[in-house]
Amino acid sequence: MGYVTLSGAILAEILATTSMKYTEGFSKLWPSLATGAGYLLSFALLAHTLKTISVSTAYAIWAGAGTAVIAAIGMLFLGEAMTAAKVLGVLLVIAGVVVLNLNGAH
Repeated sequence: MGYVTLSGAILAEILATTSMKYTEGFSKLWPSLATGAGYLLSFALLAHTLKTISVSTAYAIWAGAGTAVIAAIGMLFLGEAMTAAKVLGVLLVIAGVVVLNLNGAH
């Protein structure tokens, strides 16, 4: 069940961060509300996840997956340049999460 709530936390964080792109400095109401609600839900689900998954494992997966997906969304859908350095950076984030979890995810 911990990985289900962690997946929800990741999805909520991705939606919140994507919504933030459209807030125009928090001057647009609906994207701003979506951003706040998404982060609130994400942290609540992450906190619930920590009841069953160690903080190092959960946070590494949450932060790493969120970072990788947001970078991909930026490059694929928001017109950000896809450079070799960005792709390498995303791959290194993913590799870091994998290495942390190889040391015993509990």
